[in-house]
Amino acid sequence: MLKKTIKQAAQILSNADALLITAGAGMGVDSGLPDFRGNKGFWKAYPPIAKLGISFSQMANPSWFHRKPKLAWAFYGHRLNLYRDATPHSGFLQLLEIAKRKKGGYFVFTSNVDGHFQKAGFDKDNIIECHGSIHYLQCSTPCRDDIWDAHQIDVDMQAFEALAPHCQACGAIARPNILMFGDGTWLHSRNEKQTEKYHHWLQKLQENDLAIVEIGAGQAVPTVRIESEIIAEKYKGTLIRINPRESQVPEDGQLSIPLGAAEAVNRVFELLN
Repeated sequence: MLKKTIKQAAQILSNADALLITAGAGMGVDSGLPDFRGNKGFWKAYPPIAKLGISFSQMANPSWFHRKPKLAWAFYGHRLNLYRDATPHSGFLQLLEIAKRKKGGYFVFTSNVDGHFQKAGFDKDNIIECHGSIHYLQCSTPCRDDIWDAHQIDVDMQAFEALAPHCQACGAIARPNILMFGDGTWLHSRNEKQTEKYHHWLQKLQENDLAIVEIGAGQAVPTVRIESEIIAEKYKGTLIRINPRESQVPEDGQLSIPLGAAEAVNRVFELLN
């Protein structure tokens, strides 16, 4: 049955005029990135936080930048360094090759903040990062609507405390331009520009046959899954859901592939070449 489904997925991708890739945290696992959604994996990646008994959702909260900024930047600084050092797995490059063939173009909708689609060569103008990016910073206050590039910043880690970067305008602690839990201070102007480009691309899809490849998007934070299903219904696209544990699809005609990202994409890609 799985072999048949993969063959169907390859056929859908071959026939599609346009491609929407939607991706959650599971997309990065095969690149060696931890899936932070479960506390077990989260605490394994951050043993000092395990000792404090803090969960991922508790740690990913902007209040830490005011209460304990060194701890906050130990967490986010480690993630920043991890994402910078990791190499996107082969599935990224295979998807990009498929995407470039489409006359109707492609777009990426992702909740990941790691910047790996850009790193793999996807056009930055064809990506929407719905939860922001760790590679950009903002003031934690915020004192103004400024978002700046973090590529020139090195976070100095010392015994799971970090020397934090500061706002270039007012001198307050800076924070990543990421939408966190309970976050009322996230600056979303960068995301709004991405959203505008995304909607402009969608508006041109009326006469195109759309394929939607969703990878590694779980139900715990269902933003990506909901987006995939909405777009599939609105634009009569075919959803291909890739997820080793939560691959169930809501409608007949949509495809469920219960595999990890790299293996699934590789197996589909082989049938396209």
